[in-house]
Amino acid sequence: MKDMMKYKGYYGSVHYDSDEPIFYGKLEFIKALVSYEAEDAVGIKQAFEEAVNDYLVLCKDKSIAPEIPYKGSLNVRLGHHLHEQVALAAQQAGLSTNKYICHVLTETQTKISEYK
Repeated sequence: MKDMMKYKGYYGSVHYDSDEPIFYGKLEFIKALVSYEAEDAVGIKQAFEEAVNDYLVLCKDKSIAPEIPYKGSLNVRLGHHLHEQVALAAQQAGLSTNKYICHVLTETQTKISEYK
């Protein structure tokens, strides 16, 4: 994953500002703004991990559930025509629309992985 780090299920971006010069980033795929910065590549990894740990401690101290990236559900706007096609294909396959979409995405992801 280019320009991303992962720690305890959280993803963090990595950017470089040559004017400062510093590395900086934020936790991605959650609504809360959690940012971090460092002067070098080793430091940015440490700053990211500290930011995740601080976020989890803050949530615990405030008795709130930390946001979880990728909850397992997502809303997709298909448009009327594509929605109709997906619903009909799912019915013909004997699957719910949700299971049909999951099946198609899994098959597509497998094919993409084979090409890499």
